[in-house]
Amino acid sequence: MNSRAFAQAEDVIAFVTSDLQVQEAGARIEASETELGLGLRTRLQSFPDRHDQAVRDGDATGLTGSCPGKHGRWGRICVLPDGHETSMEEPPWGRNSGGRPIAWVGSAPEDW
Repeated sequence: MNSRAFAQAEDVIAFVTSDLQVQEAGARIEASETELGLGLRTRLQSFPDRHDQAVRDGDATGLTGSCPGKHGRWGRICVLPDGHETSMEEPPWGRNSGGRPIAWVGSAPEDW
């Protein structure tokens, strides 16, 4: 995609997401994702602990084994192991930009 087409796509996304109903739906989805994330926290807490330790230690091997779906543009990082969708049957789970647990279903546009 060339830069002009990319800019036009960004304009369309900005227009759609500025709609009040779209914003309200987004808030409801985020609330559900946060609730799901909190519900999984007890069972999955060891994964962000390992991720944090790998970051502190500069352990590149430890970081490369985690889920490639970072969803950083949406302020999320999945801390589960790569392939968790099939081996663990868990949704992407980690933290949002505020550090709170969050889980989500499906792919973010940057994963397409």
